[in-house]
Amino acid sequence: MSSENQLPLFELGEIELNQPSKNLIPTDGKLPIPPGTYDNLSELSQHCRDCQRCQLAQTRQHVVISRGNPNAKIMIIGEAPGQNEDETGLPFVGRAGQLLDKILDSVKFNREEDIYICNIIKCRPPNNRVPTPEEINACRPYLLEQIRLVNPQIILFAGATAVRGLTGDKRGITKIRGTWMEWEGRLCMAIFHPSYLLRNPSREKGTPKWLMWQDIQEIRRKYDELCT
Repeated sequence: MSSENQLPLFELGEIELNQPSKNLIPTDGKLPIPPGTYDNLSELSQHCRDCQRCQLAQTRQHVVISRGNPNAKIMIIGEAPGQNEDETGLPFVGRAGQLLDKILDSVKFNREEDIYICNIIKCRPPNNRVPTPEEINACRPYLLEQIRLVNPQIILFAGATAVRGLTGDKRGITKIRGTWMEWEGRLCMAIFHPSYLLRNPSREKGTPKWLMWQDIQEIRRKYDELCT
């Protein structure tokens, strides 16, 4: 075979070897998953279910990926699955999730159409502890791909861990809640996590529940503005 024939074959092999393979996504949580890896949410979900990027894979019952409309204009990002979520494979289905649903219903959001819900990490930490930075970093690429694929107009961070895990902002939730901010060109707001509201049931003026009522009305107003 002449050198002229060998060269095209060698170049073709090199091109094929350099093509990214979705079957070779890094299992080491310290290694990144490139943006644009997934073509759709179903593909992403399958990789999440098989994920071994951190030690939480050893203790989970289910990987908790999302619920709601994958074409929603509002994405709510929580902290991590709890026991109920780990058992069902769905986020925000325990007492905190039931309260979140009531909050959304109070301003007439359609939870099946307007909302997409997920968490910073997809597996339950033992005893519902706060996720470690290593666990958050291992799971963040999946969340970034969810954001890219859903493409929400509004992101709501439920609790300080969600804010810190995605944006790196370490301020307390009481300092930043209810204020619109921009992250990666998207309109965002931090809100109290529903579990915090369950621990603070008073509805007196200035209490967390009262403040949440102000925030959800502002979110509804902004949503209507964006939809007109």
